[in-house]
Amino acid sequence: VRVPYNLKVSQEVRIYEKLLRQTNLQDVHIAPHSLQVAAIFAVLSRLEEPKTNGLTLIKKMKLYDGEEVEGFRQKDVKMIQEQTEREGMDGISPRFIINRISASLIKPETRSVTPIDVLRAIKDGIDHHSHVKSAERERLNNLIADARREYDEIARTDVQKAFFVSFDQEALTLLDNYLDNVEAYLDQTKMTDPITGEEVSPDEKLMRSIEEKIQVPEYGKDSFRNEIFRKVAMAHRKGEGFDYTTHEKLKDAIEKQLFEERRDTIKLTITSRSPDTEQLRKINQVIDNLVIHHGYTSDSANELLKYVSSLLAREK
Repeated sequence: VRVPYNLKVSQEVRIYEKLLRQTNLQDVHIAPHSLQVAAIFAVLSRLEEPKTNGLTLIKKMKLYDGEEVEGFRQKDVKMIQEQTEREGMDGISPRFIINRISASLIKPETRSVTPIDVLRAIKDGIDHHSHVKSAERERLNNLIADARREYDEIARTDVQKAFFVSFDQEALTLLDNYLDNVEAYLDQTKMTDPITGEEVSPDEKLMRSIEEKIQVPEYGKDSFRNEIFRKVAMAHRKGEGFDYTTHEKLKDAIEKQLFEERRDTIKLTITSRSPDTEQLRKINQVIDNLVIHHGYTSDSANELLKYVSSLLAREK
């Protein structure tokens, strides 16, 4: 009896780590997210197209891996699985992925392998595979493009976070500010201006600026604010902390808000053809940050900056 393939990205990464430990390719640096991007592609190839309204293949993959997805809950997973026929019985095997990663690792002069190298190696393997029919090849190439779009977001976030001296601290400050305003808004009370000591109304502009980052419409702001406050109260009751990562959508909003404030600086710094002394200092600081806190080497950190710089240059 055939056992279905694994359908969780996080478990798939662990399978690759285990298989790679059995090879003699220990000396090459595998850049952060390389295995994750391969796992995203492999899991997508094993999933059946969702039958539920509003559910995409990417959302389904995230739900299966325990992530929060807009419009769905973890308790929906069982129902979604029941609508599939032979999910996990087809698709790309871990062995194929490891062979492709190994192929990109053994090229001469290779010191590090990036997520883009891995996706390229997977694409080569599929394009030159004699048993893959053309319709299936097209489907798999579309999934490689999906995995790459997921990676684009991850890469951008890594670079943006590395631009902050202490990202988590700034995120926490912004969250506290937002929650103080929401509390005053819901209680219909005034706030005290920290500098002048005067009573001021809650900062609607700040609250909306954060909420609009995650498409909370004007008519939906009250229910969103109430929901956030219920979550905060619940966390306190259980004696758990509430930080900016506790609520998936709020985390997204806080990150987008911080990134937007820095966006022009980041773009100018890393897309500049001839950076000035200050920009060079900043770039070196970002590379150090990526190496110390995010698991990159200076080679792979430079590759990442080049890649994100090309992404930002394409944006308006």
